[in-house]
Amino acid sequence: MSEELENNINEENKHTVIPINGLYENWFLDYASYVILDRAVPHINDGLKPVQRRIMHSLKEMDDGRFNKAANVIGNTMKYHPHGDASIGDAMVQIGQKDLLIDCQGNWGDPVTGDNAAAPRYIEARLSKFANEVVFNGDTTVWQLSYDGRNNEPVTLPVKFPLLLAQGAEGIAVGLATKVMPHNFVELLDASIEALQGQRPNILPDFFTGGMADFSAYNEGMRGGRIRVRAKITEKDKKTLVITEIPYSTTTGSVIDSILSANDKGKIKIKKIEDNTAANVEIVIQLAPGISPDVTIDALYAFTSCEVSISPNTCIIKDEKPQFLSVNDILVQNAMHTKALLKKELEIKLHELQEKIFFSSLLKIFIQEGMYKNADYENSGTFEAVVEVLNRLFDPFKPDLYREILPEDFKKLIDKPMSSITRFDVKKADEQMKALSDEIKVVKNHLRHLTEYAIAWFQKLKDKYGKGRERKTEIRLFDRVEASKVALANVKLYMNREDGFIGTGLRKDEFVADCSDIDELIVFREDGKCIITKVADKTFVGKGILHAQVFKKGDERTIYNMIYKDGASGTSYIKRFAVVGVTRDKEYDLTKGSKGSKVLYFTANPNGEAEVVTVQLKPHAKLKKLQFDLDFAEIAIKGRGSQGNIVSKYPVKKVLLKSKGVSTLAGLKIWYDDLLRRLNVDGRGKYLGEFDGDDKILQVHKDGWYELSTFELSNHFDDDLVLIQKFDPEKAFAVVQYEGKAKNYFIKRFLFEPIAVGKKFSLISEESGSKFLYITSNPAAVLTVDVLKGKTKVPETLEIVLTEFIDVKGIKANGNRMTAHDVKNITISNNKEIEPAEEVKTVPAPAAAETEGDEPVDEENNTAIAQEGEEELIDPAMSKDADEEEVPLPETDEVPQDQSPAQEEEPKPVAEKAKKAWGSKPAKPAESAKPEKEEKAEEPKPAKQVDFEITNPDDIKIDDKGQLGFF
Repeated sequence: MSEELENNINEENKHTVIPINGLYENWFLDYASYVILDRAVPHINDGLKPVQRRIMHSLKEMDDGRFNKAANVIGNTMKYHPHGDASIGDAMVQIGQKDLLIDCQGNWGDPVTGDNAAAPRYIEARLSKFANEVVFNGDTTVWQLSYDGRNNEPVTLPVKFPLLLAQGAEGIAVGLATKVMPHNFVELLDASIEALQGQRPNILPDFFTGGMADFSAYNEGMRGGRIRVRAKITEKDKKTLVITEIPYSTTTGSVIDSILSANDKGKIKIKKIEDNTAANVEIVIQLAPGISPDVTIDALYAFTSCEVSISPNTCIIKDEKPQFLSVNDILVQNAMHTKALLKKELEIKLHELQEKIFFSSLLKIFIQEGMYKNADYENSGTFEAVVEVLNRLFDPFKPDLYREILPEDFKKLIDKPMSSITRFDVKKADEQMKALSDEIKVVKNHLRHLTEYAIAWFQKLKDKYGKGRERKTEIRLFDRVEASKVALANVKLYMNREDGFIGTGLRKDEFVADCSDIDELIVFREDGKCIITKVADKTFVGKGILHAQVFKKGDERTIYNMIYKDGASGTSYIKRFAVVGVTRDKEYDLTKGSKGSKVLYFTANPNGEAEVVTVQLKPHAKLKKLQFDLDFAEIAIKGRGSQGNIVSKYPVKKVLLKSKGVSTLAGLKIWYDDLLRRLNVDGRGKYLGEFDGDDKILQVHKDGWYELSTFELSNHFDDDLVLIQKFDPEKAFAVVQYEGKAKNYFIKRFLFEPIAVGKKFSLISEESGSKFLYITSNPAAVLTVDVLKGKTKVPETLEIVLTEFIDVKGIKANGNRMTAHDVKNITISNNKEIEPAEEVKTVPAPAAAETEGDEPVDEENNTAIAQEGEEELIDPAMSKDADEEEVPLPETDEVPQDQSPAQEEEPKPVAEKAKKAWGSKPAKPAESAKPEKEEKAEEPKPAKQVDFEITNPDDIKIDDKGQLGFF
């Protein structure tokens, strides 16, 4: 080939070669579009993906009322679906397992246990009655050619029901995905009716696996929403838990595997697990000895698949493109689409009825007028001649017909056999036309009232198919389970004080505590710094470790008592503080921050205990008393960044513990949240009172038994409680019961006995047929009883004051019979329990502040930081002159802690911040406050000036009895 010819060929190829990047862009977009539209994402109108639609079309095509082998259905579907039998078979099994569109026969697998279906040759299927009624209508279906052009398939099926939302859908396409949650059948029909009535529905998912779900962040199923689903776990006894329902998207096998994995990692501790699942889920968990069932339930939610988080993403095909809509918008559009389909069906039916009347009228005229005997008609040689003759003969009757007569109509007339013409019954024809006319009136009425007709359609579906399709998933609000609070202590923590290391791998060093491998630790050092870090094998936290323990975030009851020496001035300070929350691995200085500062005394007190210590000073010329006592109970609890109060400006030799103290904090205030069915200290729900020590919670169940429990926040409570309150053994209750053996109603009053925690005790007779009716402790409760007296059954109403009807007796007694007459009805009034009220105390007016300007705030700990001008605790061993006599530590005007609420005058509302504080120092009345005098150099203040004054509202505290004051 010559060089010139080769150059010409290359020049021509330049115009036909497409760059590879252009090919990739076009082909990939085409592929992405195909996957989105024709494989992975369902259509909004029928809620089906293409493969599902083709399966349903094949089932209808093969439907003869009998079951067909799944393999045959798959083979027939391959005429429409070009992706092989495996994908068709899997899709068909998924449809069948949803128990809505397909009647299944054979082993179709179990989505709850994860068992697979049998081979397609062993299982059979047919369309359900629901599918035949709701999914198909050839007259309203839009058709298209199949992939090979040999057959017609539906573009979408004319589904007159929100099928997408009922079944749910999940698919992954190129660049997007869809995850539509299944919803309840009956609720969808009710919501569709609401949509047709102009209301915006609000539907929530319902899962066939049951369980409990928190939909508070559902976001109507759109991107960014989240659902938390939990297994239903019941406590069979103190050693056994039973899982009866599992979360959606899990199987019994995956749940058991996650539990075993958590047990192997030490997150939970179980003895044995059994899968007894048959028709219903039953996973039995045997707990190890000494393990709390309530804590284990929380741990199962925290560390296993007993709780899962699902992120919905409602993407559908609408107008030939993917769109993101909320489930409520989809439901509204489905309802309107159903209404449009019903309208189209009515219009088709109306047209058919009109055509029937039209042809019946033609036939009647044709026969009655003897047109078939007309000579011109009989002598017509061609069809065109027949049409011309009949057009002329029908001219007088055309105004009465609803449309023009077409040649096709004449063709149907002349095709009528003579035998049917001669046997034509005019009377019967008139009756048929009247019936058709009545049907037309009904159809036209439906068209005029189309919304009501559509509502009736949905109501009919609900009445016909709604039985047995009630909601399975319980709608609940969940509290968040903090893993650190429920994790078992599966590792041991050690520390090396001198070298400054702490961790689980230092087995030869000092033991600190048992902890979990997900816990956080708080470490205090001799230089007055603290740090919080994660549990690890070995971590350097700084030399001179003073104290280390597991850190509980938000713990306001653990109070640290500390005395430290300031490195710059040599002055020693005393302070009490809590560490509520800090940044991990960041050092915090608890002193004034001067170089050389050192901690002289430190204790950690889990319940705010305040000890008495003896402070020994180094000898000094000006000091005559080298030793004095300090009571930490007199020191206010402030933030960790506070400076503290001055102990002495002279060097401290040592600080010794003189006597251990008691808690300076009030009892723990507990509330019961009925929505979450959990206890809390956040003020949510019903206030139960202050709890301390061995206090218990009383629970009364609707079945007539009671039990006592601790006030641990991890406790779980039954769904069917009729009463929950703080247990008071001196509080009398009244119970109304129906006694099964005597077949009569009884009333008894009694005191609850202090039974063992977790033990159940019946309040009513154990005879068969006995029923628990009412319980109350309100002395004003009145029972209204409608009775039928005598043989004539004269109605009469009795009013029974429970406190007057019977005295307090034993808890096992049946009580007194309510009446000898037949009881028709019983109601109770004034039976509301009297709940404990939170005490509100008078807050004295604040005294003049000793500090100048506003007190700075530690933003991370949300507490005030004391400054140099803060009130001081003066060293009693220090005097103005070395020759003066010793001055003892003055007594403060402390508010008596045993003061009853009745002694308070003019109670006023208290700021929320003041209510939550944990104790403070005594304060003088506001009117006695005086300006602080300037301190002379090297000259201490007289002891009498050690009065504590309010610098900010944080000084308002609550003592252990709920008494507000300044302590």
